[in-house]
Amino acid sequence: MSSANADGLVPVEASVNSVFYRRPSPGEPCFVEEGDKVNEDTIVCLMEIMKCFRSVSAGVKGTVEKVLAESGSMVKKGDAVMLIRPEK
Repeated sequence: MSSANADGLVPVEASVNSVFYRRPSPGEPCFVEEGDKVNEDTIVCLMEIMKCFRSVSAGVKGTVEKVLAESGSMVKKGDAVMLIRPEK
């Protein structure tokens, strides 16, 4: 988890080159939506690396401010996939 950006938002970043997924499987609801409250251990997305899926947690308590990546898209290591506004 990276530190907050200039707006005070904390990015959830891809730890490796992978495919970003917002849902646990097709037809299921997204793990989180913009405006949802999350805790440090809330699962916010999946990353697929060579057919292996890794759950990604928020890493911070706060509110999902913005989802930046499209579900099913390739993301590179260090890419921010969503931004979370931490609780004060």
